[in-house]
Amino acid sequence: MFDSGFGGLTVARAVLDLLPHEDLVYVGDTGRYPYGPRPLPEVAAFAHQITRHLVDDCGVKLVIVACNTASAAALASLQAEAGVPVLGVIEPGARSLVAATRTGRVGVIGTVGTIASGAYQRAVADTGARVELTCAACPGFVEFVERDETDTDQVHVLAERLLAPVADAKVDTLLLGCTHYPFLARTISDVMGRDVVLVSSADETAFAARSLLYAGSGIGRRPVDAGGRAATHRFVSSGDADWFRRLGARLLGPELADVEPAPWA
Repeated sequence: MFDSGFGGLTVARAVLDLLPHEDLVYVGDTGRYPYGPRPLPEVAAFAHQITRHLVDDCGVKLVIVACNTASAAALASLQAEAGVPVLGVIEPGARSLVAATRTGRVGVIGTVGTIASGAYQRAVADTGARVELTCAACPGFVEFVERDETDTDQVHVLAERLLAPVADAKVDTLLLGCTHYPFLARTISDVMGRDVVLVSSADETAFAARSLLYAGSGIGRRPVDAGGRAATHRFVSSGDADWFRRLGARLLGPELADVEPAPWA
């Protein structure tokens, strides 16, 4: 799986917990983050480069695009060209959102690129649920997470300003439409109010991966297949590998012990 940086570790945590026998390769493209303000064709080019590395060099059997902006920019083309199954985080997130609402007033927050792409608007519409959707872009959130500044006065002030559209719409359920945003859940909840349910796509994406691996294609790795070998976890960063290791271990857990430099870094 891959993300522009640390955000996809929320998805990685869910996958590790749900699929403990599967090997994992995680690429954090921290040398080129954030993806959100970049033109979508540029993000798509990054996504294809990383996917080729995962498939051709790492030999993966499934790619999870653990980045909402990259999913919006390139999921369809990756699915057509990768040669292995490719999952994104947008459709699983939309399903979780409409399943959780009580009033039918729902919101999505994401990067500028994700919200402008209309990907969530289409995904929510495709569920067929009768909901009123309000979307808001939150530029700057990713950078706070990448700097490990998730509980500062500055991010709280920014959140109050950026979340105003969804707060004014009186949504009862808010989808964190960027995999970085769960790391800001406390601040977002403080601004939105405790009665607003925050939804992350991480768990639903992990369930989708399990279904594809074990119920769909049948390529899942079971204990009997492992022959006693423990699952391996590799982490790759295109930026500062030492910073990725130190912050990533705090965000993910002990599985993130070593970080390799990306070949294009």
